[in-house]
Amino acid sequence: MNRKRDDQAHTAPTDFESAIDLPDLTPEELAAEWAADAAPPSGAIANLAASLVAAGVGVAGMLIALGLGLGTPGQPRPGTWPFIISLIIAVLALAQLVIGRRGGVDGEKFSPLSRMAGFGFVTLLGMVWLMPVIGFEIPALLLCFIWMKFLGGETWRAATLYSVLVVVAFYAIFILGLGTSIPHLL
Repeated sequence: MNRKRDDQAHTAPTDFESAIDLPDLTPEELAAEWAADAAPPSGAIANLAASLVAAGVGVAGMLIALGLGLGTPGQPRPGTWPFIISLIIAVLALAQLVIGRRGGVDGEKFSPLSRMAGFGFVTLLGMVWLMPVIGFEIPALLLCFIWMKFLGGETWRAATLYSVLVVVAFYAIFILGLGTSIPHLL
């Protein structure tokens, strides 16, 4: 009798499975369905342009970081981490330059949603511009809120709560815990 119950328990759908009603697709069929819904590939010219822009950003970042001073591994200066990150960006851009010449099947063409990345970048630049003037708390709070609400689609309450929690966590880590010299109000 127990064996029959065990067999029924293993064959009966769980609440989760019945709630979402998943189609029985093989991994290959699922990959083909995703590929059919994807944006068209951008092509080799777009990959070349994107690689050159990213390489330019990396080189510019390295030059700016050099102006801030690199220091030594034991005594890093303000330009150390920006230089390392910019170097990584430049190296990856050059790698993409070589790989992207083979056809660029993974990149997507620009669409109206591509503007969201530009909007995110412009708001990040706004934060960088405001930080030396009024500290990091208010710009970081605004940036988190804008990204969560308008780019992430969170509710007003969730975006507000998460933004405050992120800024408090960053303050605790970087100002109180590590004692960094980030401009701050409090």
